[in-house]
Amino acid sequence: EERKVLVTTDEAYWQIVSIAAKLALADKYVELLRKFHSDVEKMKNEGVATASDLLSVKVKLNEAEMTQLRASNGLTLSKMLLCQLCGLDLHSEIRLADEDNPGIVAAEDKLEYSLQDIDENRPELKSLQLATKMYGQKVNIVRADYLPALVLMGNYMMTNPNLKNGFDKSFSGAWNVSLVARIPLFHFGEGLNKVRHAKSDALIAQYQLDDVREKISLQVTQCEQKVSEADSRLEMTVRNMENAEENLRIANVGFREGVLEPNVVTQAQTAWMQARSEEIDARIDRVMADVYLRQATGIWNR
Repeated sequence: EERKVLVTTDEAYWQIVSIAAKLALADKYVELLRKFHSDVEKMKNEGVATASDLLSVKVKLNEAEMTQLRASNGLTLSKMLLCQLCGLDLHSEIRLADEDNPGIVAAEDKLEYSLQDIDENRPELKSLQLATKMYGQKVNIVRADYLPALVLMGNYMMTNPNLKNGFDKSFSGAWNVSLVARIPLFHFGEGLNKVRHAKSDALIAQYQLDDVREKISLQVTQCEQKVSEADSRLEMTVRNMENAEENLRIANVGFREGVLEPNVVTQAQTAWMQARSEEIDARIDRVMADVYLRQATGIWNR
């Protein structure tokens, strides 16, 4: 349960970082569109651009301002959720360490672990290993109840007056040794069945341990693949962002030179924002993939 809380808190934390980055992106996009709207409005007044061009930019600006508002509200609600998970007042003013990090640097250290590390760090495996040992000892206990038992007892007693001569006022002692044998003759079949039942319970416990170990191994493999996929997606989105920035630069130059229409610039601006948003998502996914891998392996403090 403690580790579930850690993962949930990590998810809430990085959700805030993601929304904060997208809010900063929305702010920049709105600023970009406002400037572009001003330029197109001046061109319309000069008769170079049409009312349709200006209206198209205005629509894009309205959409960007709505996105900006949603991001701002989402950031507030996400911070309230994190405060609730951390036991803070819901309206506490908090600012995260990564909130102002525009790059949102993904985890670069590769997690090193072995099967033994997983066995030692996953609580489920620890619990089932202990249960398997308990059921193994239960077989010995049940078997012992139906095996022959020998009990040897001995004592030494000293009395005054003398035990052998009641008139003698002196100490005298005597040894007493007894041997008791218990041999089950009439419950042998019952004992055999109970031992078989105990062995079956121990075997079931071992099967459960093996099953959970295989499922955990599958979970770890899936998390490793998600980390690899997140790395590939991050590389791809970084390249797409570079291309979108170059495309936007060319579109702005062409618009200033009068060879490109305003709608071409707005399309380049939209593509730039979408590419940046996908890059932010890819970086957050890479961080969370590492968190889920640590959860699967049970290794948190390396």
